[in-house]
Amino acid sequence: MFHYLMGTVAEIDLNLAVIDCGGVGFACRTTSTTLAQLTEGARVKLYTYCNIREDSFDIFAFATMSEKRCFELLIGVSGVGPKAALAILSATTPEGLAMAVLAEDEGTITQAQGVGKKLAQRVILELKDKMGADMRAYAVSMPDVIPGGASPTSDAAAALAVLGYGRGEISVALRDIDCDAFAVEEIVRMALKKMVK
Repeated sequence: MFHYLMGTVAEIDLNLAVIDCGGVGFACRTTSTTLAQLTEGARVKLYTYCNIREDSFDIFAFATMSEKRCFELLIGVSGVGPKAALAILSATTPEGLAMAVLAEDEGTITQAQGVGKKLAQRVILELKDKMGADMRAYAVSMPDVIPGGASPTSDAAAALAVLGYGRGEISVALRDIDCDAFAVEEIVRMALKKMVK
């Protein structure tokens, strides 16, 4: 429904930011990561996800598309609702989540309030499957970047795709990295560093 909201930060509360857009205050549920970037009275652009049900209309807002993309992936995992997804993204960044999934690191995910070991295992299992599907799709569409499928390069490209980066961005980010010399986590870290410059 809404792709983003652009306006003035009217109020900041626990996991909530009110954005004034032309005199209308939109209550946006969000992560501590996004809240840390907001200042009352400042102009801001937040990417949104609307959750409409019979008895409610909730807006979730994020400072980056990567965070929004990860939120959408997390709520697609069976047993993970919006509250748990916000908790996970408050405990770690999108990049940290991708690393945790790749490394099968339950500890990073269980740092989130209310998220236990079983739910963390399910997040890792389902998102790793998603990354695998992305890897296969990217291996076909980007043979110059991902030669031959399963490799540190293809795993890193899949992780970056899950974070919401496009083929062109991934191709450019991985181009000058010697992927045979580094672990997947380090490749992703270096690629992200290049993309945020």
